[in-house]
Amino acid sequence: MMMIKRVSMLVVVLMLAIVAVAQQVADPDFDTHVAKPAYTKKHPKVLFDEAHNNFHTSTGRYKPFADLITSDGYLVTPNKKKLSKETLAGFDVLVTSNALGAPAMNSPEAGNSAFTDDECDAIRDWVRAGGSLLLIADHAPMGAAAERLSLRFGVEMSKGFTADPSNYDVESDNEGFIKYNRENNGLGKHPILEGRNASERISRITAFTGQSLKGPKDSVAFMKLADTAIDAIIQIDGTVVSRSSAAGRAQGIALKFGRGRGVVLAEAAMMSAQLAGPQKVKFGMNKPGTDNRQLALNIVHWLSRLIGS
Repeated sequence: MMMIKRVSMLVVVLMLAIVAVAQQVADPDFDTHVAKPAYTKKHPKVLFDEAHNNFHTSTGRYKPFADLITSDGYLVTPNKKKLSKETLAGFDVLVTSNALGAPAMNSPEAGNSAFTDDECDAIRDWVRAGGSLLLIADHAPMGAAAERLSLRFGVEMSKGFTADPSNYDVESDNEGFIKYNRENNGLGKHPILEGRNASERISRITAFTGQSLKGPKDSVAFMKLADTAIDAIIQIDGTVVSRSSAAGRAQGIALKFGRGRGVVLAEAAMMSAQLAGPQKVKFGMNKPGTDNRQLALNIVHWLSRLIGS
């Protein structure tokens, strides 16, 4: 009976996620101003991928994120070309969020690889030589679309939906809205969570329905899923294809790769600031009671080597 209830809740998570997709808009009132920018003289260059049917772009649903790091001193350049050695040359950080294999998320082809083998090789080689990658891939079909790239760095994606009946945002009544804090031991140990000082220390993060990740041996899971977390592959009609424990997996992983660095996130909305549904519910960095805004800054600080050795 308990397993049936859990599966039913996972189906609800899927349906809520699908509805939210059609009703998500960037929050125009989110404060992107950084009072004390990290960079005032040197300005790291960030290439923002918009060439792969990305659900999030620097002028769309991820505009708050792009504006926030711009205010912090980064130079953000949108990219609509295939990624190659030449495209990546001169940039410090590459951001790609929710790339898809087709323009429509509900298309059967949406889960096809968004990146070619040549692009994946070029990104891998660029990171190995000293570049930094922020790869964000959400619940299905985004995980499948991004896994060809993530596997170049040894990161496995579940490619489904992840929920946790014991560590979720009760106010939302959605078990896919997973909470990570120091009380539930969901936060690992990494410079991203410590920041540069006590004011930047991360104590609470909320993710808004994503998938799960398994990183290579030398990676760090800084958003650790609890043993109660569940992975499910669910069809668009609500049919549960498979379900399994997500124990030992994560929704945020940091790794070093050659001379470069990478952060892989299994959920995208937490780095956005959106309004969802007819009630315009705050959804992302703008959600009260979370450190998601500071987390976004700390991630790019680590990728640009402002923090962490």
